[in-house]
Amino acid sequence: MNIPFMDLSDCYDQIYDEVMEKIKGLIHNTRFVGGEEIDKFESEFADYCNVDYAVGCGNGTDALTLSLKALGIGSGDRVITVPNTFIATAEAITNVGAEVDFVDIEEDFYTMDPNKLEDYLKRKDSLSDIKAIIPVHLYGQMADMEAIMEIADTYNLKVIEDAAQAHGAKLKNSPPGKYGDIATFSFYPGKNLGAFGDAGAVITNDKDIAKRVKILSDHGRKEKYFHQVEGYNSRLDSIQAAVLRIKLKYLAEWTSKRREKAKYYNQMLEDKNVITPKCREEAKHVYHLYPIKVKERDKVKDFLAQQGISTGIHYPVPLHLQPAYNYLDYSEGKFSVSERVSKELISLPLWPEIKFEQIDYVCNQIQV
Repeated sequence: MNIPFMDLSDCYDQIYDEVMEKIKGLIHNTRFVGGEEIDKFESEFADYCNVDYAVGCGNGTDALTLSLKALGIGSGDRVITVPNTFIATAEAITNVGAEVDFVDIEEDFYTMDPNKLEDYLKRKDSLSDIKAIIPVHLYGQMADMEAIMEIADTYNLKVIEDAAQAHGAKLKNSPPGKYGDIATFSFYPGKNLGAFGDAGAVITNDKDIAKRVKILSDHGRKEKYFHQVEGYNSRLDSIQAAVLRIKLKYLAEWTSKRREKAKYYNQMLEDKNVITPKCREEAKHVYHLYPIKVKERDKVKDFLAQQGISTGIHYPVPLHLQPAYNYLDYSEGKFSVSERVSKELISLPLWPEIKFEQIDYVCNQIQV
């Protein structure tokens, strides 16, 4: 049996006719940038996230960059995040001229450890240059936002939730965007809510932040040829907005299927010598990925590949040990949990329509 890591064609088959009809209409009307599809998607996505404002943009990395700029963060400032994330999180910080600081993650949930965050802040001689925290909601689960927000409030720090992998996730019935000043999303095709290319969004309950993000995303202008600030070319295009509007209607159904398949994985792997994903108390995990922790991870990955099973590693090298961040002079052992899980986590195939017999096959091949 050959099993891909992810099969996007299953969900596309379900919505193909609806999407093609919408795209034909956009082509006929030649409205590719701006217009009602974007306005409607922003309104619908804000409703879905239970916030007041959503602003579409070019991609998830831009969503982080625009958020930092909208908060006035730049040269001379420092922003705290985690090393166990995709480089976009740290990249956005340095792209606005700020400096990135890392704190380690929790052993069980792989997200920012509030205790280590507080320890880091307490050890600093001066906090004047630290302006914000970017906790990352990882693999489909939210970080411990209650504890992080308590620390942020104590130290007067802004909070941007990186929710690129957490569409529909909740913590104590609150989704991303209800805790921090801002939450950002990627709609890369493989995300739980994915476009037909790159796309992203910023959500917030702050009207002024939403206005600043909107202006910054469109060359710093409110109207054509009149620019308040230097901005970016990071507009969500009409076709992607239209696709996202259609897929948003199915997201609850697809999320339910992901959770059902993850539960089945949990049952099938109960007697294996692996650690399955743990879910926080009073949290809704949406299983963007299904990572298990195993010893001799690389041997397991190679063996599964020989059996026709594609897997993923998220992430093989923590950011503080990436060549791109050599200039920060972090040594191995600095963030021990991130380093350890980078050697032990392997993501198994998961998408809403994966068949139970495919999961059976994957689990039967895991011989540890």
